[in-house]
Amino acid sequence: MHRCREAQGCARAACSSLLYRKYLGLSHTLTVGVVSAKGRTSLGISDYEDFIQTDAAINPGNSGGPLVNLDGEVAGVNTAIFSRSGGYMGVGFSIPSNLARGIAEQLIETGEVVRGYLGVLIQPLTSELAESFGLEKSRGILIAQVNEGSPAAKAGLKQGDVIVSFQGKPVTDVGDFRNRVSLTAPGKTETLSIMRDGKRRDVNVTIGELSKAEAVAKGPAQSAEELDLTVQTISPELAQQFNAKAGEGVVVTEVKRGSIAALAGIKTGDVILQVNRKTVDNAAAFSRAVEESRAEKRVLLLVRSGDGQRYIVLDW
Repeated sequence: MHRCREAQGCARAACSSLLYRKYLGLSHTLTVGVVSAKGRTSLGISDYEDFIQTDAAINPGNSGGPLVNLDGEVAGVNTAIFSRSGGYMGVGFSIPSNLARGIAEQLIETGEVVRGYLGVLIQPLTSELAESFGLEKSRGILIAQVNEGSPAAKAGLKQGDVIVSFQGKPVTDVGDFRNRVSLTAPGKTETLSIMRDGKRRDVNVTIGELSKAEAVAKGPAQSAEELDLTVQTISPELAQQFNAKAGEGVVVTEVKRGSIAALAGIKTGDVILQVNRKTVDNAAAFSRAVEESRAEKRVLLLVRSGDGQRYIVLDW
């Protein structure tokens, strides 16, 4: 096995060897490559992701095998590949060994995995969102929803807060923040630094336990030509049809294909709760709020899709 150039951030050495399980009748096979990246999230493989990416070959049959460094130390557990053909195409993913060790210790001690719980829905803070919230830089992540009765709610966190630090370390990525919260022991009190109304403040929150957390006829229509969508006041009939509440937002009943609203992911049945951080409780109020944004040609919406909420900035 040759030695390759050391990659930044790799555990002890960058050259990665993969010990195959039996694959195509070839046992005890070794492949060599580099660690391409760490902290890969949002891959859609599992709810909690923190993968090592490597170009050393991983093929069907050696999932669960070790990713080892040049000193023979296990750096990760081979888990998945990116492939359009079913075979290896140069991109593989491994669970970091320290994460796997923590999970294994919990299983050995208690027979189950316990995850920390904060009770917020979060989303990336784009430059457009940062500008809409009066922030100079898009640093941190945005709280789109605070679950009622959750640790976050009890600590006083609010929708629209921007989390910039957790456990004394900067917060820059949604996936990394979720992992850090989930790995925090329930009952432990941690400090969150947030931006609210342009001011930074610290909030102490006691982490909860995820397994104990609670999971969560047509009215007049108004069209927003700038956004190419139509909304309606939520009547009792619409509330039942779309699992919404009368007086809490407006329901989207039509979205023009290819419009800025459609491209932003807004779809029929979504509920728009706020326009430019102001609550709208009927279609007329929504129309007036959009009209007020015509000069700026930009609007900030708080949209609920299913059980989740998110902020969306639309420019036209």
